[in-house]
Amino acid sequence: MITKRIIPCLDVKDGRVVKGVNFENLGDVASPVDMAKLYTNSGADELVFYDITASAEGRKLFTEILTETASNVFIPLTVGGGINTIADFDRVLKCGADKVSVNSGAIRNPSLITEAAKLYGDQCVVLSCDIKRVDGEFRVFARGGRDDTGMEAISWIRRCVDMGAGEVVVNSIDTDGVKKGFDIEMLDAVCKAVSVPVIASGGAGSIDDFIELFRKVPTIDAGLAASIFHFGEVSIADLKARMAEEGIPVRIV
Repeated sequence: MITKRIIPCLDVKDGRVVKGVNFENLGDVASPVDMAKLYTNSGADELVFYDITASAEGRKLFTEILTETASNVFIPLTVGGGINTIADFDRVLKCGADKVSVNSGAIRNPSLITEAAKLYGDQCVVLSCDIKRVDGEFRVFARGGRDDTGMEAISWIRRCVDMGAGEVVVNSIDTDGVKKGFDIEMLDAVCKAVSVPVIASGGAGSIDDFIELFRKVPTIDAGLAASIFHFGEVSIADLKARMAEEGIPVRIV
């Protein structure tokens, strides 16, 4: 049976890891290099690095801090932020990323997914989708959750997977940083719509939230979180031990 992955996320702004609530009020946490070392040694299955203001500021992702971070990571590394062209994919991969996450760039130019998948393989292309409920509909947001695109999220995700996205990260803006649990309804809808791996992001506040996620959405592939890991509220070792106790397939180091 395929094990469920636990993935810490480094939201990086101006070269520092930050964290907020509902994508706002960002506070400084630590150096991404130090955090990468910590998670590599603490049993994380993968690591995500987002330059969270690259798209909003209309610039390319910072490569110097990424290269230094990647050199200290010995687990799969997914990188996103300001990915708008094939050249951006190439540059980030050469910095040490294993997979590239695209969000706003795909919204502006959906064919970017197809081009990247042909060049680097579906497994390298990760669709990151920031979703918020608007008038009862799951809506796609762009530029780090700032702009409502007007697009319905489930059909957009299905379209991107059909074009070549090999994995989907579902970021719930409604639950982000609130620490009251993952958005089960939204995640279940996405998992039922696509057959590629789906990663849940936004809302984890305790070990029980992960257990609920894997119990209620059994086809979900991974749980992603930031602040609860960054601030030591939940240790990955304790989380994985509990998952094993609950009979949830997990990789124990």
